[in-house]
Amino acid sequence: MLCALGSALCYGTASVLQAMAAKAAEPGSGSGVDAALLLRALRQWRYLLGLTLDGFGFALQIVALRSLPIYVVGAALAGSLAVTALVASRLLHLRLSGVEWGAVVTVCAGLAMLGLASGAEGDRPGSAALRWSMLGVAVAVLLVGAFAGRLPDRPRALVLGLGAGAGFGVVEVAVRLIDSVALPEVLANPALYALLLGGAAAFLLLTSAFARGSVTVATAGLVLGETIGPAVVGVVWLGDDTRAGLAWLGVLGFAVAVAGALALARFGEP
Repeated sequence: MLCALGSALCYGTASVLQAMAAKAAEPGSGSGVDAALLLRALRQWRYLLGLTLDGFGFALQIVALRSLPIYVVGAALAGSLAVTALVASRLLHLRLSGVEWGAVVTVCAGLAMLGLASGAEGDRPGSAALRWSMLGVAVAVLLVGAFAGRLPDRPRALVLGLGAGAGFGVVEVAVRLIDSVALPEVLANPALYALLLGGAAAFLLLTSAFARGSVTVATAGLVLGETIGPAVVGVVWLGDDTRAGLAWLGVLGFAVAVAGALALARFGEP
């Protein structure tokens, strides 16, 4: 659980830095997925620092996913918005209202309930169909981003956010589906390519969302996309479970943590 919370700390801080850098980057074509925008953002020191934090966060996320159910890690990552809110209040001089402080406390309470209720990660290996499905979802995320540029600002931001969340969700599931990193076995595993493509697509979509629309809306879509789907996959197909008799607490904690994160969605935006 400490690794999941450490990952949330890294990701939450990185979100503020990357949002500031994306907003400062020169505007491009306005399309849904703009790879050149990512290159322009990389010229910003804030974005590079954010990427470094993302790297640390990803390493901690992998460790967490190898020992905790996906729904716990997903909720913890959604809880990174509580970190984002606190960092944004410092770097961007934003003031948290009483309701927003309440949302921070709500996220923490939900994560505490999840920590008490969660069992060990599921022991099902995952079928070949699931591995190929994750690769298909990663490809779909890129296609969704390509068409998002035709939408008006508000729905475009939501679609990009949901797409980015789905991409990060693919990464969460794919980590569990890679049961060996030995060559050449790992190269024959579709989950490896789903992880790489899903992560890259998610970064592209999220950077575009930060630069071209309401990041509040995009961040809400991100939270929903990276929590609900992967949690369902973990429970239904990978055998994730709660401690005996505490399923109700796990469901309540997940819902509370995600609800609190959604209430803090505006803190993805500088």
